Amino acid sequence: MTTAFFDPDLSPEETQTVAPDAGPAAKRNRPVRPRKPAGLLLAAALQTAAALVWIPQAALLAFSVGVINDGDSTMDVAFTALAILALGIVRAALDAAGGRTAFRTARCELTSRRNRAVAALAARSPLDIGKPASGLAASVVGEQAEAIVPYLARFQPVRMKASAVPLVILACVFPVSWIAGLILLISAPLIPIFMALIGWRAKAASEKQLAETGGLNAFLLDRLRGLTTIRALGAVDVTATRLRADADSLRQRTMAVLKIAFLSSAVLELFAALGVAATAVYIGFSLLGSIDIGTWHGRLTLTQGLFILLLAPTFFEPLRELSAVWHDRANGEAALAALNALSSQGPTILGGDERDIGDGQMLPAAPSVEIDRLAFRYAPDLPAVIDNLCLDVAAGEHVALWGASGSGKTTILSLIAGLAPREAGVIRIGGIPLADNNAASLRRRMAWIGQRPHIFSGSLKRNVGLGRADIDDRAIDDALRSVRLDGVIAANEIAAVGENGLGLSGGEALRLALARVAANREASIILADEPTGHLDAATAAEVTEALLALAKGRTLIVATHDPMLASRLDRVIRLEADRKEIAA
Repeated sequence: MTTAFFDPDLSPEETQTVAPDAGPAAKRNRPVRPRKPAGLLLAAALQTAAALVWIPQAALLAFSVGVINDGDSTMDVAFTALAILALGIVRAALDAAGGRTAFRTARCELTSRRNRAVAALAARSPLDIGKPASGLAASVVGEQAEAIVPYLARFQPVRMKASAVPLVILACVFPVSWIAGLILLISAPLIPIFMALIGWRAKAASEKQLAETGGLNAFLLDRLRGLTTIRALGAVDVTATRLRADADSLRQRTMAVLKIAFLSSAVLELFAALGVAATAVYIGFSLLGSIDIGTWHGRLTLTQGLFILLLAPTFFEPLRELSAVWHDRANGEAALAALNALSSQGPTILGGDERDIGDGQMLPAAPSVEIDRLAFRYAPDLPAVIDNLCLDVAAGEHVALWGASGSGKTTILSLIAGLAPREAGVIRIGGIPLADNNAASLRRRMAWIGQRPHIFSGSLKRNVGLGRADIDDRAIDDALRSVRLDGVIAANEIAAVGENGLGLSGGEALRLALARVAANREASIILADEPTGHLDAATAAEVTEALLALAKGRTLIVATHDPMLASRLDRVIRLEADRKEIAA
């Protein structure tokens, strides 16, 4: 049995079905478009009420003009004027309160959606081949998502106003003149019909424009990262030409969106002007006595005609506002779709929500690692990278995973760390099955050393501590000393390094990664992925000695092609194409 989560604002393809016994990973991927916030409904109600206050104002104003026209003194309408002023103040207060409420609610909703998108991206597995490019994700979250605020703060309240105010005005006009009501009734539906036709095209154009923006940002970030390679291969001109072409394409799509926005405004202004003009012509001829029909009782009076004439522009005003914010709807819905794409389903890190039962505290100082019939593939339609793998690493054992590129060494380490959901099989850490409800706790007892550890811009000490509350300055100093990086600090007290480790050699960057592990006293399992793969022989020997010293009393699993490093470990696990252990 499954439960369907349905939102009336969702399109059918955005409505997901989640089984009630689905795991936490599936529950984290429920629809990212919740019900309309209550604050928007309140804001729309306040702004609609503000627009409706004009009806009694118009009635009092028409009555005052009629009284003065009948020859009475202006003092006879003094109280009526005060009432009109009071209603105007109430109208302004309601409109201001509705605008503030709508804006605050829209900002809160944007923040909530951004948080969900960022949380979904953070929970995505590093082995997810469908994970959005970082440039595209940054563009959507940081820039394009801002289009949601005007969409929610302006379009949603105006849509309610456009649905309610014209109907109330028609209810006030028809008892006075059925012809005037009929004119308004006939001219009004033409506006939303043409607006809808234009809106479909506007939404498609906005989606293409936002996609083009995200693609351009992703392209630019990717080329900036590889600028050295581009220069070395003499591809600067080709890259610049491609960037110029993409920028021109983005400009053309942006202008297409603006053209549609101007077209929608022109269509509405045309029909609104025709409707008001036709109403004014009828009232004028009726007051001149040229038309004697159109009312329920007798001829149209000045008070009645002025009342209708004052309401006619207000009848079209919400529709005119709707036209003004129509492009906000197109941009907002395209931005929502982009955020939804970032929050879409995909392989997630086990225990990404950090809510677990704390099994990591039960692990021994050097836990064992058992893998039974493990299977994994990057996508359902791709062949298995790991199939039916069985592997046992004893407590405190140091082993090397040896195999050709593509044999799954890095993937095995990632699955042991719970960085991706496996397709089949069981992984036990210290006899505890790795699962979504305990992966975060177990992962806190592991340390990861990658091929190219990321070095942040800043001091060496901050790069070691990484803001971890349980690591103090003394632990950092001891860790740097253990990997012989204390001399770097002695040469420069600030010890600042540039982005991506600028200023450090490859060996120093690897030793800095080892210092991060050394500072973490809770780590009982070390997972190292090609720690010496890009080093010269002398530097690789230094890193090997530091790694082995660090791994004493801990379980060490290394994916490597380095025969010298493999020979220093207790056992070598050879992986072949069938991903099974064939030799030790």
